[in-house]
Amino acid sequence: MLFSSIVFLYYFLPILMIVYFLSPKRFKNMILLLASLFFYFYGEPKYVILMVLSSFSGYCHGLWIDKAKGSRFSKLPLISSIVITIGLLMFFKYTDFFIKNVNWIFKLDLSPLNLVLPIGISFYSFQILSYTIDVYRGDAKVQRNFFDFTTYVTLFPQLIAGPIVRYTTVEEEMSHRNHSIGDMAYGINRFIIGLSKKIILANSLGELGNIFTKINEKTILFYWIVALSFMLQIYFDFSGYSDMAIGLGRMFGFHFLENFDYPFLSKSITEFWRRWHISLGTWFRDYVYIPMGGNRVSKGKWIRNVLVVWFLTGFWHGAEWNFIYWGLYFAILLVMEKYFIKGILERLPVFISHIYTIFFLLISFVLFNGDGLKGTMENLKGMFGFLNIPFNNHVTMYYLKSYGILIIIAMIGSTSLVKGFIEKIVGNKKGERLISILEPIFHIIMLLLNTAYLVDGSFNPFLYFRF
Repeated sequence: MLFSSIVFLYYFLPILMIVYFLSPKRFKNMILLLASLFFYFYGEPKYVILMVLSSFSGYCHGLWIDKAKGSRFSKLPLISSIVITIGLLMFFKYTDFFIKNVNWIFKLDLSPLNLVLPIGISFYSFQILSYTIDVYRGDAKVQRNFFDFTTYVTLFPQLIAGPIVRYTTVEEEMSHRNHSIGDMAYGINRFIIGLSKKIILANSLGELGNIFTKINEKTILFYWIVALSFMLQIYFDFSGYSDMAIGLGRMFGFHFLENFDYPFLSKSITEFWRRWHISLGTWFRDYVYIPMGGNRVSKGKWIRNVLVVWFLTGFWHGAEWNFIYWGLYFAILLVMEKYFIKGILERLPVFISHIYTIFFLLISFVLFNGDGLKGTMENLKGMFGFLNIPFNNHVTMYYLKSYGILIIIAMIGSTSLVKGFIEKIVGNKKGERLISILEPIFHIIMLLLNTAYLVDGSFNPFLYFRF
């Protein structure tokens, strides 16, 4: 079930909220658990059992880890948890990738399993791992209530595509959380903003990419326009989903951490990854990079650590070589920035640093979006004039005129300009009063506009379902 669907907006969510807030406090987690299981079952019925079994494994391993503390075999349950959780993720997500590559290397003809990727498995697997590792480290208390733990793992706001919510973030709120009109209002407003980013901006930008794949009269300029529109599309698609998840969590009393912080304002690739998909970056930092020694090692070992983390980051995104190359591409850039160009970037004018960052991000998202390595190389050749195509033509200009204003709006929307403008207005009492009147009207209009898009049956993919 998509958040950006009529079924979710006008059936599932309203019914759930009525039942949830009319129920006694002791039943609220159970209601969220049942609702989350139904939410998942609606879109992925045969893999609900897998998710419940993964939750059961995480729950049992947490108890085992807690019981084994101080013993000679204290690491055994942790290792078991990692092997089982990663093993399930590897089997369902990467088996066919390995079969395909074994066939290619050894000239075999092994049949792929053609497994359907369980939606959200990359996210809930990492949540289970963060819990068992934190219990082992003593950073989290063991959860002894199986239903409360399964509620954490299956919690529908962040189940499908994150953000990756660590158990320590919601540990107290699983049993003691407050509900207020202020939180409800914030949650609804944040959800509508995220919904608008997804439906009005991301979906519309996605239409341009869809058109590009079908036309024959491609140009160098069109390749660059589509690269830019895809970069903006995936930002609004994913950050919009994160906004919706954070908003929904707040409605039910949970305070999820932010997942995006205007990443396209970055002046370096290093800064970009502090602002983009924050929950994933901090997960790999705390559970892979730092345990390997982080940056408190020799230069050679630090480069090894960076390569390992970014190989895994790329591979986490998908079972294709272009995702691995995408991750290693960032590893190389980060090493280059640290040892060769950090000082240069700091001395450059800010707008030059921004141009540098956006250029390399554009290339990265071409790698990310490629249909395998062949498709990626085709797109890069098109961008840099190696396909014997013109720089521009009337078809490109037609679509540039049609989508140019949308792209400009998206570029402005990806910065903090709108937020800064509103903050200036609310800096005085008259402005604050004006915003308090206009804000609910604006959100109602946006909800109606989003509904109109959905009723119209507009292009409505969600990119991170692949992961």
